[in-house]
Amino acid sequence: MNDPRAGCSVAAIAIAGVLLVLVLAIYPQYRVYSQRLAGEAALAEAQSSRQVAILEARAKKESAISLAEAEVIRAEGAAKANKILQNSLGGPEGYLRYLQIQALENTKAGLIYVPTEAGLPVTEARRLEGQQQQ
Repeated sequence: MNDPRAGCSVAAIAIAGVLLVLVLAIYPQYRVYSQRLAGEAALAEAQSSRQVAILEARAKKESAISLAEAEVIRAEGAAKANKILQNSLGGPEGYLRYLQIQALENTKAGLIYVPTEAGLPVTEARRLEGQQQQ
């Protein structure tokens, strides 16, 4: 009655039972451990993304401040240049006439209206009558 295979079968069943108990006891703890590590990884990634966003925002702010300072410097330079031109041309009226002459030189128009003393252009009513008849 002492079959050597029967002893192996009992030993195999006993080992399988012990392994099953170990798996049932360790697996829930492993899942908790695994989820905790996943949570820590997600938190680390979120913190890193936040730090990157903060650094990008700081860089944009510094860039905007530098651009604003450069624009102020450019405007101050233009104002000084305009003041020098204005003073050398006899005041604001002379400077405006200078700008008007510059604009007339750069235009390619065939017809130019020059303002009168009142600041209104002289119109050509007769010229328009000729175009309406055609």
